[in-house]
Amino acid sequence: MPTLFDSIDFGPIHAKNRILMSPLTRARADRNAVPTPIMAEYYAQRSSAGLIISEATGISREGLGWPFAPGIWSDEQVEAWKPIVAAVHAKGGKIVCQLWHMGRMVHSSVTGTQPVSSSATTAPNEVHTYEGKKPYEQARAINAADISRILNDYENAARNAIRAGFDGVQIHAANGYLIDEFLRDGTNLRTDEYGGSPENRIRFLREVTERVIGAIGAERTGVRLSPNGDTQGCIDSAPETVFVPAAKLLQDLGVAWLELREPGPDGTFGKTDQPKLSPQIRKVFTRPLVLNQDYTFEMAQEALAEGHADAIAFGRKFISNPDLPERFERGIALEPDNMKTWYSQGPEGYIDYPSATSGPN
Repeated sequence: MPTLFDSIDFGPIHAKNRILMSPLTRARADRNAVPTPIMAEYYAQRSSAGLIISEATGISREGLGWPFAPGIWSDEQVEAWKPIVAAVHAKGGKIVCQLWHMGRMVHSSVTGTQPVSSSATTAPNEVHTYEGKKPYEQARAINAADISRILNDYENAARNAIRAGFDGVQIHAANGYLIDEFLRDGTNLRTDEYGGSPENRIRFLREVTERVIGAIGAERTGVRLSPNGDTQGCIDSAPETVFVPAAKLLQDLGVAWLELREPGPDGTFGKTDQPKLSPQIRKVFTRPLVLNQDYTFEMAQEALAEGHADAIAFGRKFISNPDLPERFERGIALEPDNMKTWYSQGPEGYIDYPSATSGPN
């Protein structure tokens, strides 16, 4: 039976262990979404992960509304990512770029344009902006021309990620962002070929994935889904009817791996009574399956031993434990993280967490 410390291949990416670093928005880029030098140290510190999934990275200004988050649509951004990726590789790590279009989860004061989504809906609660939190704005339902343009943006972003040196990409199709807004009937109210039936709602995911595969190859492409529960006001009434077929589609398209974020009824960062779909998805997706959300070391080992997953992605634990695999292997206590510094712009709570062997970084 595999353990967390066994190697695994995600297509041509050879991961030295099965402890993945989940994408974590940390807001250390500049206002033009250009990565900054401090990010090289942050990612390099965490290069002992089998695979780092980068923080969600915008494919366009329209799709990136989180203040100080990075992008991958411009030459300047590509050049700024190069030393970050190189720093990870220099320490023997592997890293993929998570491609992000936030859909309706943005504010025009950041993007300069009205939010877009599958349908004219408004997200609940408030959104982060450079001026503080503001109520979400109603999104505009995208049309055929928008879809063509956004597909071009995904292709461009995927090519740029490889130019920057990333080992591959992960398409962010989860967490209530644009692709997820198409997948779920709570946000997709369309009556055209992109709405209504599960097959139609999966279409946008299929087209995005096909464009990315066409640009960089299926072997360097992964996808993230969040099949169960309400995420940022995005929910489906019968998720098994859309996400199991979506996983089968991804299998048929040949993507190298699939990650599922699955909260449970006792989740610490989102909870739901909708059952996890990974057992059903496991039957139709036979390549590496990665599970995420609230896993302890013991739970993760059990999931691998019982064949429920091939690897586990850890998020918040990697924030405060840059050497998480070593701590797991040696049974060293984990350091707590400071939520107040998650999205601040300085080194505090970013590159100053101690490693088990070297003390404070």
